[in-house]
Amino acid sequence: MSTGPASSASVTLSTPVQFLKGVGPRNAELLAKLELFTAADCLFNFPRDYQDLTDLKSVAELEADKLVRLRGTVVEIEQRGGYTGRSMLGVLIQCGEGAAADYVRCLWFNMPHMRKQFENGRQFLITGKAKKKGGRWEFSHPRAQRLEQEPADAELKILPVYSLTEGLYQPTVRKAVQAALEGCLDQLDEVFPPEFLAAHNLAPLREALQQIHFPADREQLEKARRRFVYQELFILQLALAVRRLRLQVDGSAPQLEPTAKIDARIRRLLPFELTAGQEQAIKEIGGDLARHFPMNRLLQGEVGSGKTIVAVYAVLVAVAHGRQAAIMAPTEVLARQHARTLGKLLSESRVKWTTLVGGLSQSERRAVLEQIRSGEIDVVIGTQAILQEDVEFARLGLVVVDEQHKFGVRQRAKLRGAGEAPHYLVMTATPIPRSVSMTMFGDLDISTIRDAPPGRMPVKTYLADDTQRDRWWEFVRKKLREGRQGYVIAPLVEGSDDPDDERASVMRTFEQLANGPLEAFRLGLLHGRMSNEEKEAAMAEFAAGKTQILVATTVVEVGVDVPNAVLMTIEGGERFGLSQLHQLRGRIVRGNHPGFCTVFAKSGTAEGLKRLEAFVASNDGFELAEVDFHIRGPGDLLGTKQHGLPPLRIADLVRDEAVVAEARADALALVQEDAGLAKPEHQRLRKQMLKRYGAVLELGDVG
Repeated sequence: MSTGPASSASVTLSTPVQFLKGVGPRNAELLAKLELFTAADCLFNFPRDYQDLTDLKSVAELEADKLVRLRGTVVEIEQRGGYTGRSMLGVLIQCGEGAAADYVRCLWFNMPHMRKQFENGRQFLITGKAKKKGGRWEFSHPRAQRLEQEPADAELKILPVYSLTEGLYQPTVRKAVQAALEGCLDQLDEVFPPEFLAAHNLAPLREALQQIHFPADREQLEKARRRFVYQELFILQLALAVRRLRLQVDGSAPQLEPTAKIDARIRRLLPFELTAGQEQAIKEIGGDLARHFPMNRLLQGEVGSGKTIVAVYAVLVAVAHGRQAAIMAPTEVLARQHARTLGKLLSESRVKWTTLVGGLSQSERRAVLEQIRSGEIDVVIGTQAILQEDVEFARLGLVVVDEQHKFGVRQRAKLRGAGEAPHYLVMTATPIPRSVSMTMFGDLDISTIRDAPPGRMPVKTYLADDTQRDRWWEFVRKKLREGRQGYVIAPLVEGSDDPDDERASVMRTFEQLANGPLEAFRLGLLHGRMSNEEKEAAMAEFAAGKTQILVATTVVEVGVDVPNAVLMTIEGGERFGLSQLHQLRGRIVRGNHPGFCTVFAKSGTAEGLKRLEAFVASNDGFELAEVDFHIRGPGDLLGTKQHGLPPLRIADLVRDEAVVAEARADALALVQEDAGLAKPEHQRLRKQMLKRYGAVLELGDVG
């Protein structure tokens, strides 16, 4: 058996990378760390970036504040300061050779980690805007890409940049990809029918693969990239559309029609008129409940928009039909909040309900489980304790899951049980960006409540620094004397040796306030390390007005409902995401008094400042969700343990939002035309869909 590199004529898709020209055993071990084992793996290992050498400028061509790209060699490195306090990294770059050489200076402030990227003699591609200072051009925080080229790359004007591991270099990966392209590009089969490619303006597979790795120009690169982005999103949307159809075709659920009589009985229990948004959501949910297949609906709404009342309506429809309902919350605090809300609404009703949480004694738990099993209990409110194997429902008709993103996709199945499947309603108070709702929740119908109950007062939001603390605490004291209450939120339970951590500690904050600006007032403490009994006691005292200020971590982010609380102080604001900040602010929109929220934050990154400025500027959770999504991106949205979907390889839900919508519409149309993807021209699409998503979305074998 040959141990040398394979000729391009003998390379197949399954050829081990070791035998590709320019790789060898040692590099094969390094490539294996990146999960590149065969020629096929190399073909679909798309570049993470590109180095564009098509429009390089010389130093003589630079203009102030114009975005430019130039190439040069590191000749001097200067670093001042260190990992604590202010630091500066200066790198002198030589552009050109000999007498024609010119120099530019690149500066990075408070980014000491950048130092390890640079070595004298290394070539870099610098992209940024320059200013002239002291007769020399300076770039502040430019993008710096290390250039690794071999003579074979000399003709390339756009260089692919691949993910690496220690000891592996760009030229090696480029050689492996080039060898795979030369050897087995012709062995690949197109997944899309020819007429589909033409109708959707997609580059053919082989052409697109060549251009995604070694593009002739920017236009060819964008065309190739669009092909693979579309394909990836289309296959995902196909899987979601097929799953959605399977749930409708295969699932059998009880028909729970909200008749006029049932509707009138439920509305008599409600203490107020419903908003237009609530009415529309109830109409959509009622239509789903009346069908013979399971409802699979997401209810999203602004903080305080009244989602819980809508969910209670659905629960009471199920109970009216002799079915049980389960309400599942991510925390015990939120589960007990739902129990209190339900208890008030059902005080004049014969509906029997109970809570099932982790803190019950064995005897209490056994008694509750028997009541659920016998059907004596109509509604069960709890945490993940509801998912335990010993929990058996007599006739489960509806499952409501609050804060869906805190639970896993596979956890849904645990409550389906034998026989008829229950209807499924998930709720979130974190508005979902459009492209996320079309992917992560693509198998669900979506209802949205945008309006708030009448009489809700606005919240004024301020961004402050330490110089404004005295004025803020003076204002807080004034409001407390008027009889109002408030929250003080800190991101950490305890500090550390880091002074910034110490400032962001809830324990230190409590101590400072109790012995300082709020010493004349009654303070409570709430954080995740307290026992369930301690948390309950702290919440009960605050709800009853026995404590005026609750100093807490984000355990109050959802579910805590105290209408008299109108003050929100957030410490360490730069440590919170935008949606989380909005959730916290939502705690003070519950009553009939205007709210006041102040965020204390230390100056951080430009991204952090942008996030805080957006928070202060808007009270609209849907708007803020989109802003946060575009600032921070989706992260590992589809690759988390919660959602179980494999991560996207090339698509970006922020950049490719338009393609998400296009792929979704096309996938739904195709599944409408060929539900099981059984037509011969759809066999390759079907195969690829099942390979990538069949197991995680429980698609089985469609067709």
